[in-house]
Amino acid sequence: MRRRASTALSAAVLASLTISGCAGSNARAGDSGSSPTAAVKPAPAARPAAPLTSAALAEHLLDETDLGQGYTRKPESSSSSRDGVTVIGCPALEHLGGDAAAGGSLDFANSAKATFTYTRGTNSEVAEELYSDTQAKLGLDTKTVFEAMTSCPLYQVVVSDTPIAVATQKLPAPAMGDEAWSHLLTFTAGGRDTVMKQTAVRAGSVLVVVSGSPALVDTHLNRAVDKARG
Repeated sequence: MRRRASTALSAAVLASLTISGCAGSNARAGDSGSSPTAAVKPAPAARPAAPLTSAALAEHLLDETDLGQGYTRKPESSSSSRDGVTVIGCPALEHLGGDAAAGGSLDFANSAKATFTYTRGTNSEVAEELYSDTQAKLGLDTKTVFEAMTSCPLYQVVVSDTPIAVATQKLPAPAMGDEAWSHLLTFTAGGRDTVMKQTAVRAGSVLVVVSGSPALVDTHLNRAVDKARG
């Protein structure tokens, strides 16, 4: 089945991790002279951290100083969607939209993004996307997208009349944050293969997504999550 996928995922990129402060307990142990029957109020439950604004998320993005020598930040693309992407052979992704099928951005309230080219040795790229929304929405929507992308081991997307075969492989999620997901995407077009790893880590009301060359993703994921936490 072939149909044009509506872009359910925006091209914005978001999330830096909100620093969820520990709610201090107002209860104190009774003084030696207090009544032994005095009730001690339980500590109030920690309130979920409020979503960060896109401007706040941008302050937590990785930069050249974090990455080291050989990295150059790419200018942001003026394109805000991939409405021209058609999905073939994966119903789950057709429902989500073409942007998801091509490893694109997620649809959350606030976002920030940075993409870097690594020019030492081979030309490779690594991109970081920070998203922020309610914790429930971040977790559920990200899980839905990652499960949809690995539900079809092989499918095809057509971008600007160019057919691209996409092979997907679910990877073990890193033991980081509150939730995490990871997969490997192999794009084949014109007889050439491009491999991209994409790993997402939710920490509170912030989602960190690092995509690009598998080696670069593995190298910079920890730093990205740490910086997002503030």
